[in-house]
Amino acid sequence: MQIPQLGAGTFRLKGDEAVQSVAMALEAGYRHIDTAQIYGNEQEVGQAVSASGIAREALFITTKVWMDKLSDQQFLPSVKQSLQDLNTDYVDLLLIHWPLADDSVAMGDYLRSLKQAQDQGLTRHIGVSNFTVAQMRQAIEILGEGVLYTNQVEVHPYLQNKAVVEFCRAHDIIVTGYMPFAYGDVLKDDVIVEIAEQHQATPAQVVLAWMAANHFVTIPSSTKRTNIDSNLGYVNVSLSEQDMARIATLDRNHRLANPDFAPQWD
Repeated sequence: MQIPQLGAGTFRLKGDEAVQSVAMALEAGYRHIDTAQIYGNEQEVGQAVSASGIAREALFITTKVWMDKLSDQQFLPSVKQSLQDLNTDYVDLLLIHWPLADDSVAMGDYLRSLKQAQDQGLTRHIGVSNFTVAQMRQAIEILGEGVLYTNQVEVHPYLQNKAVVEFCRAHDIIVTGYMPFAYGDVLKDDVIVEIAEQHQATPAQVVLAWMAANHFVTIPSSTKRTNIDSNLGYVNVSLSEQDMARIATLDRNHRLANPDFAPQWD
């Protein structure tokens, strides 16, 4: 199963809210669920998936290894704990959540642990998240071409991340864009709103259609059933070349995910 273009993100969702959000997404037709160790909701995601009755092979589940679990001693045990929490024998995609800013664990070491997880059948695909061009180049030197499935990075009309996107495309690495709505900022943009009105669509559908037209996978999160259902309607929005050109002009390096441990961005 290839990664579905639209997935249900679970960042910041806790407890019953996480269970309900994932359950609603699965009921609506989503088959791609994204979580992470640091989100603290893998058990809730697993609970919703198990209760859905959907066959495991019909789902694409992603999780991510956090920075404090990258050592040789902790990496694979942490992945096995994630699988236990998710109530599954494997994930479809396992990511390094953030590259380390220091050399407390060498990239070669934690990427080899990532590949080991794949070789042991704990995950079908492996990838990275929040890696710069230089870091992706280093990762390819370590693992070889064709091993990294995706780089999950912040992408939306206000942050189009062109250098990273171009590098990924040149190396057949899928770009997974998180926070596609920039916490709602782009949904209020005059250009997005105007295009939405022209297409009788919502601003969110226009953004998701733009993501799809650019061949980005994306993982918005929502706790509202109306939004979860409505987002799926992006497939009915066909943006013109003029629409795409107008959205391209919105790029303004508006980065929201920039913690103190972030790399030097491209």
